[in-house]
This record gives sequence, C-alpha cells and structure tokens, in this order.
Amino acid sequence: MDVKLFGRWGFNEVLVKDEGMKRYISLNPIYLPHKAGRLSGKQFSKSKMNIVERLVNKMMRSGQGTKKVAGKFIRGGGNTGKKQNALKIVEKAFEIVESKTKKNPIQVFVDALVNSGPREETTTIIYGGIRYHQAVDVSSQRRVDFGLKYISLGAFATAFKNKKSIEECLADEIIAAANGDTKSYALNRKEETERIAQSAR
Repeated sequence: MDVKLFGRWGFNEVLVKDEGMKRYISLNPIYLPHKAGRLSGKQFSKSKMNIVERLVNKMMRSGQGTKKVAGKFIRGGGNTGKKQNALKIVEKAFEIVESKTKKNPIQVFVDALVNSGPREETTTIIYGGIRYHQAVDVSSQRRVDFGLKYISLGAFATAFKNKKSIEECLADEIIAAANGDTKSYALNRKEETERIAQSAR
C-alpha cells in the first residue's frame, strides 16, 4: 500500500527537475511529517528529512524581528514551537494548491523550491585591509535552504496585517514560485541575490 502525505497525496510520481538539488530534496513516503527531533544535531541530516517536514519546520517562526520583510517589520509570537499548528497550515495550504492547480501539491511545491533557490550569491573578502564582495556559486543544499526560507518568509509577509489567512498566502506563494510569477516574494529575492552577485563578478 502506498504511503501518502496526510493520507491524500502520493510521493511516487513527484519529480525534481534540477539534478543538482535532487539528492537534497528528500521525497521518502511519509504519512505525517513529524520526526520528533530524531535527526536533530546530526551533521547534514536535514537532507534526509522529508522536504514537506522541512517546510513545516520553517513555518514555526515569529517573523524577522528587527529586519524588514517585504517592507514590513513582522513582530509577535507567530507560530513559534507550535508544530501541530504548522502541520495544519501546510495541509490546508496544500488543499488550496490542489484545488487551484488540479495537480499534486507536493509536485507544485518541489517546482517552487527549485525555482526559488539562487545559483549565485556574494561573499565578503578582506584583502590588504580592503573589504569587497566576490560572487560565488551556491551549493545545492544551500539553494534548498534559501528556497524554503524565502517561501515561508513570503507567506508570513503577505499574511501580516492582511485579511488573507496564512494558509491562503502560503498556497499563493507556492503557486506563484512554481509558475515563475514575478508576484512571488521568493523569486524576487532570488533574482535580487543573483543580480547583486552578477555585479560583483
């Protein structure tokens, strides 16, 4: 019997289009994305964690705090440490994605993740007392990390002081990123990072 996410969506037909990111996007069949910390504290173990659970973990946040996200200061308790709430948010968001796209929401999410990870970024180099930026390639695992971060931050930024619920905002962000839509916060951040890196070559 196939193990399906929340008993509804299968992993068997989900494809990762980017060969570099394939080994870091775990699609092991799982019913409930909750490892209860069994992989915590182990180096590089996050690449073995189911990618949907990594999204759930990213949704357990309170915002950026002192930094602005999409021109807003997001403060408050948020959803910190409440995994059951995060699971419900992701499940409801996936339902909305399925109803809008008529596709497997796991596939749509994986496509969004592949599109959201920047391929280039900058690092600071100090040479002879002079500090300057140098463009560097981004590793595949770091691209996955960036994609997850940008998608969750984009959802929280849109939902902050908005009539739309966090579930609807997360679903819209995933769909926009998967389709390469410029409305996506994740895609805008990716393009900004790559643009800065291109100018620092």
